[in-house]
Amino acid sequence: MKSFEYQQPASVEKALEFAAEGSRIKAGGTDLLGLMKNEIESPGTIVNLSGIEELKRIEERPNRGFSIGALASLADVTAHSGIRKRFPLLAQAAGSAASPQIRNVGTMGGNLCQRPRCWYFRGDFDCLRKGGDTCFAVDGKNKFHCVVGGSPCYIVHPSDTAVALLALNATLLIRDSKGQRPVPISQFFVLPEKDVTRETILKQGEILTAIQVPGPPPGNRSVFLKTSERGVFDFATLSVAIQADVRGNVFHSARVVLGGVAPIPWFEKNVSEALNGIALSNETAIRKASDQALKDAEPLEENGFKIKLARNLVYQAIMKLL
Repeated sequence: MKSFEYQQPASVEKALEFAAEGSRIKAGGTDLLGLMKNEIESPGTIVNLSGIEELKRIEERPNRGFSIGALASLADVTAHSGIRKRFPLLAQAAGSAASPQIRNVGTMGGNLCQRPRCWYFRGDFDCLRKGGDTCFAVDGKNKFHCVVGGSPCYIVHPSDTAVALLALNATLLIRDSKGQRPVPISQFFVLPEKDVTRETILKQGEILTAIQVPGPPPGNRSVFLKTSERGVFDFATLSVAIQADVRGNVFHSARVVLGGVAPIPWFEKNVSEALNGIALSNETAIRKASDQALKDAEPLEENGFKIKLARNLVYQAIMKLL
């Protein structure tokens, strides 16, 4: 690991002064340290945000949802009674991430901004995402890689909370030296076809400061389900988050999002639209809607199982939702 300077500002304004070229922002540090050990990241300066108390707040706003500071820990979000009551899928997603020890230090902002867990990216391979000219997953071991949205790089986004927050249609607040701007979470993540070296729109000198979750729809029901290879303390092989407006025993709207299938949290437009107008008692129609998942998938040699898994998990999530 190369030597570096260390800064621990007490305010966002001061942090932005240090967030210059060659610096990296540290939240919980659970991802950054591993990237530095593997020499994927070699920052000249680390800017530790942990002393900025305003970024740790979780504020409930009557009739307007929640504002969650980017430094709020995954454990705090999991345990928050208001979030568990109004947005159970977010508490479920945060509670499914990593281990209890990591959830105590891992932050919401860091979970959204973590880098891919692809073993070629993390390993000693000069892949596309590190400036090379090859995605080794195409002809290599690709069981856990993406089945949609991948070309030319077939990573999957590793964040559980990102899947839930996209289902909740959250807004992210991004701060730079010129001020603060809101960004819909649907515009925050970057597909490889747009920029193969980046996962988010965050630029040098910008800091993610908060996550705003709007108030739930009138007949709100929500759920998050995840399946992984090891069962516990593992990244999702596949996950699904659903927020639905159910009134009169009928779906009036639904947002279905998949994790573990694409380089970004994947909004399942086909399933979301197919659920509209379906009665809760109509299991045949629900099964048919679930089977719309990943209709445009193009799996690699070893990961075609994700398509059937996604459709079954979506169906299970809907039934659990009911």
